[in-house]
Amino acid sequence: MGKLKQPHQLLIGFALETENEIANAQSKLSNKNADMIVLNSLNDPNAGFGHDTNKVTFILPNQRIEELPLASKKEVAQAIINKIIILQHEN
Repeated sequence: MGKLKQPHQLLIGFALETENEIANAQSKLSNKNADMIVLNSLNDPNAGFGHDTNKVTFILPNQRIEELPLASKKEVAQAIINKIIILQHEN
């Protein structure tokens, strides 16, 4: 998808990592020509599968990293939508 992405389009990817989380997600951002990777970690307690809460980190261009606190999955989804809206206005 990254090879077909047009200048007016955003590509958001998701990564589930267990080791070298940030480095692996940054690599995916670059390799996939993405505008943001939403990183999920299996190492965060009370987050992810089998829980009502999640904790994600936004991996953005220029080595920007934004870690969100543990929140309900609904709040995490809203944060992802809000970040996409911000990215659209930046482009």
